Amino acid sequence: MTSRLDRIRRVRPPGTPRGRRAAVWVPSVLVVLVAIASLAGLTIRPGGEDQRGTADYVVIAAAAGLRWDDLDPQRTPALWQEATKGSTGWLSVRSAHQVTCPADGWLTLGAGNYAAWDTRPVTGKCPAVSPSVTRPDAIGASVTDQNTVVRTNQDRLPYGTTPGALAESVRCTVAVGPNAAVAAARPFGRVDQYAEALPADPKKLLSECVLSIVDLGTITGIGAERQAAVAAADRILARVLAARPDRSTMLIAGVADTDTTSRLHVAIAEGEGWDGGWLTSDGTGRKGYLQVIDLAPTVLAVLGKSPPEKLFAGYAATVSTGRTADPAAAMQGRNDADQRAIAQHGVASIFFAVLAGVQVLLFAALVPVLMRARRHAGPVAPPLPPPRLVAVLEAALIAAALAIPAALVADVAPWWSADHPAWMFGAATFVLMLFGTLAVRLAPRYRMTLWPMGATAALSGIVIVVDLLTGARLQLNGVAGYSATHGVRYAGLGSVGLGVFIAALLLGAGCLAQWVGKTWRPVVMVLFGGLGVVMVGSPYLGADPVGAIAVTAGVCVAAAMSSGGWLTFARVAWAAVGAIAVTVSFAAFDLHRSALEQGTLGRFLTALGSGTAGPAMQRAVASNGQALVDSPLSLLALAGALILAFGQFSPWGGLSRVYGLHPALRAAVAGTVVASITAGILGGTALGVAGAAAATAVPIALLTSLRVLLHAADRTPPPGVTEGPGGPLLRRTGDDEPARGPGDDSVPKAGPRTVTESPG
Repeated sequence: MTSRLDRIRRVRPPGTPRGRRAAVWVPSVLVVLVAIASLAGLTIRPGGEDQRGTADYVVIAAAAGLRWDDLDPQRTPALWQEATKGSTGWLSVRSAHQVTCPADGWLTLGAGNYAAWDTRPVTGKCPAVSPSVTRPDAIGASVTDQNTVVRTNQDRLPYGTTPGALAESVRCTVAVGPNAAVAAARPFGRVDQYAEALPADPKKLLSECVLSIVDLGTITGIGAERQAAVAAADRILARVLAARPDRSTMLIAGVADTDTTSRLHVAIAEGEGWDGGWLTSDGTGRKGYLQVIDLAPTVLAVLGKSPPEKLFAGYAATVSTGRTADPAAAMQGRNDADQRAIAQHGVASIFFAVLAGVQVLLFAALVPVLMRARRHAGPVAPPLPPPRLVAVLEAALIAAALAIPAALVADVAPWWSADHPAWMFGAATFVLMLFGTLAVRLAPRYRMTLWPMGATAALSGIVIVVDLLTGARLQLNGVAGYSATHGVRYAGLGSVGLGVFIAALLLGAGCLAQWVGKTWRPVVMVLFGGLGVVMVGSPYLGADPVGAIAVTAGVCVAAAMSSGGWLTFARVAWAAVGAIAVTVSFAAFDLHRSALEQGTLGRFLTALGSGTAGPAMQRAVASNGQALVDSPLSLLALAGALILAFGQFSPWGGLSRVYGLHPALRAAVAGTVVASITAGILGGTALGVAGAAAATAVPIALLTSLRVLLHAADRTPPPGVTEGPGGPLLRRTGDDEPARGPGDDSVPKAGPRTVTESPG
């Protein structure tokens, strides 16, 4: 009896495919495979050809406020000579102070970490601060306020900075000028060798210690006043160059801003091994970009010394090839990254404010149209929205979804060099939005319900992928990218691009998954997700391991939900296992790298193990809070969440019907929400990633809801089935369209409708 029941239980139900039981395990297996593929993309770092010079002496000649547009072959011959002979780059001067004033920049230089001279807010120009320096003997000096500054940085600021860490790492230092004394002082304030000004013959002084720091002055003002300050700095530099020791390396830097406007400054390294090329570091990951916190590690690397443990936040500079020999062509004119970054800052604020306002108004205008598009019960239903209104709204929704990708492509043109950069950028973005909308609208498959969503997601994703494959040039100092003046990211995928990519990746995969059987939908989601994880996390491309982990979480959720049905415990468990596998395995690989090669996750875990993760966590919390309040993307995220909630839970919203007809889209939207929120919180941008994702996903989701509601107003019986006693049948009066089969999901034309009873 028992064996007979067992045989009955093993009998397949009629119509069940033979491979169905085996196929159930395919998505789970592929989740493991995508985790392995993601690890391969995340853990392999590109092998570079970077090089670094060595020397017996290092001389730092710095001037707060010195920028590349200050240099000229006639007015500043010494600076121009060094820029021609040496390696050059743009210097980001971010410090622990919101505004990096001269004292903050000099202190950060000597600390090798983000530091602040004081924490008072700055408005307008930086206050004139002259550090108090006393001379207890005829050799050295003492910075009077050093003890107070050290306590402020260690007790009140979240960076764990020790001012004077650079001086403690070498045998002795020379400082010329009170500002240079701030950088050369040890933590207790002692400066080993000090001179108020450069002596008539500085050769002996510059040979006393392996490290000499010279203040070239502060460059402020405009016009003739500024040119005079730059010329004076150039004359001091010429004397330093004439007296520098043999086998020495010159580091020339604009170490600080002089007002509340963040700028990119001069960075030059000249000497043996620094012959042309771009300056870069592991901290920026971008040719031609350096941070002021990179200068202290560079000094020690040139001198052949190891950096102190847990004190330096920067990375030693290296040289990359590819720079043209003429400094004017490489660093000025249309290639002046500082001018582009300044223009980007102002235009980006306008662009995202306008985008948020336009999308909110568009969502508000769409609500009554959705209400009219819903099928109403009763003998007479209200008319459908006019076809022209529907067409205009669809075009507007497509254009709104393409706004950020269009803004990225607009950075191909040098709009920042125009007389009116905001208008030039706006015109270029509008034209690109128009072309993108026409490309979607004029396609032969446009009348298919999911075509606008799939095509818009594909265009958005292609823009991001092409940009990453070509070095993320459109995002660097781009309106829809990131600015090097912020000192946070210099290469790879920014938060806005990440949000657009997440939405495009998952919505595109969801549309494609609807073309295959229910069993294989998770396969499509996982395959697309694997490619996305590699694009985001690979050091060659997105260089964002935290974003890759967030994408993995979103993809696992989408794969678990894509086949329809309830989100069961087993599905949640498999999704969690896939996400945890990527995170834990990558962390294990990252922790086994050297400190200079670790990614974001590895650095945080290393700090956690050493007990110094508190500052990093404080910085992340502070960054999230500031981003939540300041960014228009937060408004976009909240507005998108509200309109999606309206679309799903109101009787006329349409999203519930979309999710019922297309379960893969429900999975894609859920995965987008999970991935974008996770990436924002872990990346310190709060709702920034979610806002960018909402700007791309919400308009086309609403468009799809509108189409589904219009389609639901027309019932067509399957071929060969007559209209029976199934209740009222919606028909459009005056419509002579032939009946559509169940495979034809094109959108019906909107028009007046009445309800007629079916015969019988």
